[in-house]
Amino acid sequence: MRIDLSPSLSIGDSAPFALIAGPCVIESEEHVHFLAGRIAQIAGPFVFKASFDKANRSSVSSYRGPGIEEGLRILAGLKAKGRLILTDIHEPSQAEPAAAVADILQIPAFLCRQTDLLVAAGRTGRVVNIKKGQFVAPEDIRLAAEKVASTGNNKVLLTERGAAFGYHNLVVDMRGLAIMRESGWPVVFDATHSVQMPGAAGSASGGEPRFIEPLSRAAVAVGIDALFVEVHEAPERALSDGANALRLDLLAPLIERLRAIDALVKRF
Repeated sequence: MRIDLSPSLSIGDSAPFALIAGPCVIESEEHVHFLAGRIAQIAGPFVFKASFDKANRSSVSSYRGPGIEEGLRILAGLKAKGRLILTDIHEPSQAEPAAAVADILQIPAFLCRQTDLLVAAGRTGRVVNIKKGQFVAPEDIRLAAEKVASTGNNKVLLTERGAAFGYHNLVVDMRGLAIMRESGWPVVFDATHSVQMPGAAGSASGGEPRFIEPLSRAAVAVGIDALFVEVHEAPERALSDGANALRLDLLAPLIERLRAIDALVKRF
């Protein structure tokens, strides 16, 4: 399957892997425009991702974002500049307003089996990116995709973001990418949440960003359709998930190496 997001960016059907990148959460309007501009300079056409609300933060005191109304207003400003947009939704009622701005609606991993949410997202007609839950086998995530497809909307992406391995740890089984592909939908690899260490910092998650590149290389070699990566110019100051974010200045060399692997793999 091939999903055309714009004349210059498609996902699937042996197209070069697409990049989905941005901060974990909207920190400010200025920051969103800054990062979107810098990523575009590095990568060319891409999908900008940012959440207006992080509803599953470890602690009640953690920053969640500006909320749906202000967050969508900020993302609409990017949309007006021609950017492609991905954002999360957490409740069925958020699907329609988010779809008015976003090109891709994302279903968080913890919510990937929520039927009403999946159906509401599907009914918007937007592309729906389903994060595979840490508790879901790769062959089973097709059932979530089928819930979206039941609305007549077949524009579904399936994202691998690691599987729970005991407490405070995730592992990535690269076989899962091939298994998910057998379902017929394009497959995305989330390189940054896959190196997350859930809850490892007590009131927040930890992470091991040094493994972003080796895991991304392996995923691209398998033949993924898109790479999802959260980036920040100063991860130590990020308001959410900085521990597993890619530092912005490392994005260009990473993309260059991954595109070389992708071109080689997709020649055959």
